[in-house]
Amino acid sequence: QVQLVESGGGLVQAGGSLRLSCAASGGTFSNYAMGWFRQAPGKEREFVAAISGGAGMRWYADSMKGRFTISRDNAENTVYLQMNSLKPEDTAVYYCAAYNRIVASGTPAYWGQGTQVTVSS
Repeated sequence: QVQLVESGGGLVQAGGSLRLSCAASGGTFSNYAMGWFRQAPGKEREFVAAISGGAGMRWYADSMKGRFTISRDNAENTVYLQMNSLKPEDTAVYYCAAYNRIVASGTPAYWGQGTQVTVSS
């Protein structure tokens, strides 16, 4: 069983930056691809970004390319999401997720509790 704890959310003005962190425990971290998802009020949860277990592959939703960067530190069992040039439409609860495989394929097996990101205009 993998436990995931997100941190780093908060309130930021449009154009600003935030870095989210997700600390994992309970498994061999490098065996899991990791991802970030988000859910805005009244909307379905959507994919943001993912990174393979060895960090050699990254995937991004089209609307986040060039603004968001996913990275991981396997020595620290932590995955990050650097978010730049934030827009009000990025306001959402951001969830960390772990896939039960080394590449981000299918549905994640484990989820964090989420962290709120609010971007003011």
